[in-house]
Amino acid sequence: MPLTSEPAVTEAAPADEPVPRRAGPPGADDPTALRVVPVRHPWRWVGVAVTAVLLAQFAHGLITNPAWQWGVFARFFASETILRAVWVTLQLTVYGTALGFALGLVLALMRLSASPFLRWVAFGYIWAFRSIPLIVQLLFWFNLAYLYKRLDFGIPFGPGLFHLDTMGLVGAMGAAVLGLALHQAAYAAEIVRAGVTSVDGGQLEAAAALGIPRLRRLRRIVLPQAMRSILPNASNEVISLFKGTSIVSVMAIGELFYQVQVIYGRNGQVVPLLMVATAWYILLTTVLSVLQHYVERHYAKGAAR
Repeated sequence: MPLTSEPAVTEAAPADEPVPRRAGPPGADDPTALRVVPVRHPWRWVGVAVTAVLLAQFAHGLITNPAWQWGVFARFFASETILRAVWVTLQLTVYGTALGFALGLVLALMRLSASPFLRWVAFGYIWAFRSIPLIVQLLFWFNLAYLYKRLDFGIPFGPGLFHLDTMGLVGAMGAAVLGLALHQAAYAAEIVRAGVTSVDGGQLEAAAALGIPRLRRLRRIVLPQAMRSILPNASNEVISLFKGTSIVSVMAIGELFYQVQVIYGRNGQVVPLLMVATAWYILLTTVLSVLQHYVERHYAKGAAR
């Protein structure tokens, strides 16, 4: 008699009855009992070790190499001549930055204007001043009296009503500030324009729908948000302008690099005097970077990152 197998019947567990869990190691349900193993980065530590060795070698060379002449460096670092030169460098930086970004803001608004005339005027200015090297611009302003003996004001292509002699109109310091500011304005305009265009246009439409005046929209809505994009690039330009003031040494202005050149031209101590200028540039650039950090943190309030 053949044997028949009947299919197995599986009964479903009642809905209110918990499904038994598979048995695991003791403590598996307790997160605090789990062992956390950090990700290991062996090559990172290798990089740290190599960098530390290189820095130690560099510092050892600076300290032990007599060619650096640290005694001469210490004698001239805080001398009266160098401090006056640092003050002139700071003046050029502040005046060039303030005037450059003020004019750059106007040029940026002109480029964003609905008027084709204003857009093309701003574009022409930016194109011209970014195309001509800064040293050429400075020399043109410095030799303004040679190019134009006097400036006449009156009827165009006709007789002049009064005139100004240009011989004492623009001195060396004025020519330097004028050249730096006009050159800086061309770059500042593009930085400000990029920051303004990064703000969502829907916010301007909402502000216009609420009846907020255009100037207040720009001052209270657009610029505070645009500063998050403007500040990093603007800070780079300020630092570049601070170091770029050394180019006015061609006009015999007593800024830091020019005075260093004058001193080592007299005593022949080139390396320690160059280290004096380098140390001052590093110190003041560090101060500007710290200020940049706090200003960026102020305008980053409410940002996602």
